[in-house]
Amino acid sequence: MSTAIAILGGVGLFLLGMTVMTDGLKALAGSALRVVLGKAAATPASGAFWGAVVTLLVQSSSAVTMTTIGLVSAGLLTFPQGLGLVFGANIGTTGTGWLVALIGVRVSLSTYALPLIFIGALAKLLAGGRVAAAGAALAGFALVLYGLTTLQQGMGGLAETLQPSDLPVVLGMPGVGWAAGSVGLMTLIAIGLAMTAVMQSSTAAIAVTISAFFAGAVSLEQGAALIIGQNIGTATSSALAAIGASATAKRLALAYVLFKVIAALIAIVAFPFTTALMNAFTGSVDGTTLLAAYHTAYNVVGVAVLLPATPWFTRIVERLLPSRETALQRALDPSALSSPVIAVETARRVVADMVATASASVSAGLSTGAGLAPEKGVAAIATLEEVRDFLSELKEQPGTEAERRRMTSTLHALDHAARLAEILASGSLASQPAGLVHDRRAAQLCNRAMQATQAIGNSITSETALSMQAAPIGWNPAPATITALAEVEEAARELGALQRDHRASTLASVAPGELTAADAFARIDAVLQLDRLAHHAWRATAHLLGRGEFDDQSMLSLRNGSAGG
Repeated sequence: MSTAIAILGGVGLFLLGMTVMTDGLKALAGSALRVVLGKAAATPASGAFWGAVVTLLVQSSSAVTMTTIGLVSAGLLTFPQGLGLVFGANIGTTGTGWLVALIGVRVSLSTYALPLIFIGALAKLLAGGRVAAAGAALAGFALVLYGLTTLQQGMGGLAETLQPSDLPVVLGMPGVGWAAGSVGLMTLIAIGLAMTAVMQSSTAAIAVTISAFFAGAVSLEQGAALIIGQNIGTATSSALAAIGASATAKRLALAYVLFKVIAALIAIVAFPFTTALMNAFTGSVDGTTLLAAYHTAYNVVGVAVLLPATPWFTRIVERLLPSRETALQRALDPSALSSPVIAVETARRVVADMVATASASVSAGLSTGAGLAPEKGVAAIATLEEVRDFLSELKEQPGTEAERRRMTSTLHALDHAARLAEILASGSLASQPAGLVHDRRAAQLCNRAMQATQAIGNSITSETALSMQAAPIGWNPAPATITALAEVEEAARELGALQRDHRASTLASVAPGELTAADAFARIDAVLQLDRLAHHAWRATAHLLGRGEFDDQSMLSLRNGSAGG
């Protein structure tokens, strides 16, 4: 009974320590996790490399996977780029096995772990920000070490009653035939899979396997067979998490499961040869190190086989799981809400798309003289309301001043885009103003602003991860985009000045009988609408590009005040 309690307690402490350490490391990394992953995944190969590195640092493949889902859903990464990060995360997560093999089972660290737990907990409770996050990471790491020591003690007791001969024999063991060895191999793989499914942690299951080998409860070959099953078992949590999730999450979960299955098939076919190779090194390399190396090599080989075939693999996954979501549903993926950086960037791109669409509609109406298309405005309003509701469901607030400013700018852009859409939906500009020079000039200026706005919106929606900088994602507009913004601003300012002169000259034309009062007010209203369209297009694009520094309400008050008289 004491042996079982020690083993269960050790596993529990290990799992608790991993959770605390991972949460602390993720908080310590902050938005850098999203920025690094976004910049690193320019190609599937670089994504695999950096996915492994980031997973090794934050000790959580699930954190990397969920962040990847958000980046892909937001359109910041393509699906093949996301696959590269997921592949790399599988390699990075093997780092814990090395910790167990090189430190955990060899040295009793409880004497050192307990003071570290106290220091880390004290920092977590008394400090804030990054210091508290670092304290949680330190306390979690110490809990992992203490759990490994407890697990090691339990395995020592288990080894007195459980011997390798009590477990199924597998291929590669002396005197074992193909039939018996194959059955034993599949049996232990199934046991390893069940261990991970129950613990919901492949690292904990592998820690148990390495500790059991160190204690003499399992042989090297049996440990390798268990590791194959434990590696497959990590896919069960991803598969369960994908139930009811978005199409992007389901596709990445399916890709994760297929990767695990393909890597396992390769490992099973090569099992007799790999175990023979491992036995050849037992004279110079410790068995626990060999098992940790096997776990890493297992995943590296799987990535090496699938990475060059990423385009083919992507097509297979997309055919197996076709998406029935609309473009808007794919963009506003609920998984992005766990990261304020990704959620805000998602909203920014949807707003940019709506601004580009609305501007194109206005421009077409002015060019042809057909007037505005109200149905386009109604559709834009509905989309922007979904964006508003999406941002209202954010699970956490931006953590840095730069992120907060970015969210504020996106909300400003959303507000101006909604006002632009409302004017379009009203259809109040029945046809292009004509008859007076001021009217024609107003239509030309508004059309010019709309065309430049459309170009800006399209440039934002076509941004890729290659344009991301260490600054908030997307705030790196191309020179052509900056030129287009200047074009919108110039047209909007000129139209604002023209609108004020137009009002006075139009009203003055009533007395000589050039216009009726009704026609004059209709013309004034038409040019005023053009002015508002250009103004909201300018302010929306300025905020989308992070260049709307001054307060819009103050500027509107100034413009409205100067228009009186």
